[in-house]
Amino acid sequence: MNISRIGVIGSGTMGNGIAQVCAAAGLPVVMVDIADAAIERGIATIRGSLERQVRKGTLSEADRDAVVGRIKGSTAYEDLAGADLVIEAATERKDLKLTILKKVQALVSEEAVIATNTSSISITELAASLAKPARFIGMHFFNPVPVMGLLEVIRGLQTSDETHALALAFATRVGKTAITAKNAPGFVVNRILVPMINEAIFVLQDGLASAEDIDAGMKLGCNQPIGPLALADLIGLDTLLSVMEVFQDGFQDSKYRAAPLLREMVAAGWLGRKTGRGFYHY
Repeated sequence: MNISRIGVIGSGTMGNGIAQVCAAAGLPVVMVDIADAAIERGIATIRGSLERQVRKGTLSEADRDAVVGRIKGSTAYEDLAGADLVIEAATERKDLKLTILKKVQALVSEEAVIATNTSSISITELAASLAKPARFIGMHFFNPVPVMGLLEVIRGLQTSDETHALALAFATRVGKTAITAKNAPGFVVNRILVPMINEAIFVLQDGLASAEDIDAGMKLGCNQPIGPLALADLIGLDTLLSVMEVFQDGFQDSKYRAAPLLREMVAAGWLGRKTGRGFYHY
């Protein structure tokens, strides 16, 4: 099956980034969200991202306009009907994703592939909600999507070889390097990364060092491009807490308990960059 049209559900940080890389690869995209205002913000974010490339001289104005022109914003799920691949990139809530996936399967062809951008929810469980679970797969992009080169492809127990092959081909088409993971809480990258960030929060909570020194230590001592606490602010502390809770529930292992300071900051609404305050002020 050739992919010639993409549907993206969600116009937030991940959704608009996915839409941008697909459009930049020459694929027409329908980006669906629940409100016109959300769509407008998503398109504005894409324009801003492309404009930065124009200023740097890495993208022409004509190419910028062509990329934007391939993206159609919509509040109607019916506009997904002609998509060969639909990528759900809604909020990290299982109940919401299940509702969305059932809507999508009723609209697209039986051959269309349906994917989720979840970072922690079971692909096998989500697939089980569909009439044809073999066509379902996880495609975990990383933030910011236009910059990060990785696409983590996650096979559910039901995912067919054909669906997996299509996902790998799609990754190449949009300029990403794919790694394949079996279905398990956190998959590969977040299984390693999120507990490491959580441990950095424990280190801060225990007063062993300041946030600045923790981040400097990991950048200069481990060659990380960004410190774990600054990365937490970029990801969103509420998202991190959600992932840690999925880990603890899935593995039933106390080593995945969320740091109390993380819970406290989420309760305070200090979620990182998106709220202007996390471990740092923005």
